[in-house]
Amino acid sequence: MAKGYTITNMVAAGNLGISLDLYKLSLTMPAIEYEPEQFPGAILKFDKPKATLLVFKNGKVVCVGCRSEEEIENTLKKALKLLLPKAKMIVKKVKVPEYEVTNIVAAANLNINLDLFGIAYKERDVEYEPEQFPGAILKFKKPKVSLLLFKNGKVIIAGARKESEIKTSLNLARGMLKKYAKK
Repeated sequence: MAKGYTITNMVAAGNLGISLDLYKLSLTMPAIEYEPEQFPGAILKFDKPKATLLVFKNGKVVCVGCRSEEEIENTLKKALKLLLPKAKMIVKKVKVPEYEVTNIVAAANLNINLDLFGIAYKERDVEYEPEQFPGAILKFKKPKVSLLLFKNGKVIIAGARKESEIKTSLNLARGMLKKYAKK
């Protein structure tokens, strides 16, 4: 973990530029799960990269499980290649489907033991209810990111849209939390 954190999941919203008959797809492709009474989209899972796509009839997709933008692009290209022959209509010719990263989740370690009670008592924008959950939730407005803080100094960062937001929020957290380190 040379950069101080590990990306564990990226979520992206995209558009394949095709329209699909999800019911027919579910009948002809075993990789597609579709239960319209449960959810309006179909679920398409890939092993390499290990990712899941929520596919909608208008060609819009939500991609989860990737760990980099390169994996997102590869997953979307793979989905387009698989689904294009089954498309009802091609809305626009696309080589690389357009997408936008909507959430990045990362894990990090501050390498200090934290006094979560002290942090929650003295800092604004921190929630800590140990009866409900063992971590404190620290919310930053800029960047708009939430950090789950644990006593052992481990952190889960969620809500970032760019890697730079992860770095910024970790630097802010380190500066703010070092005074709460337990000896």
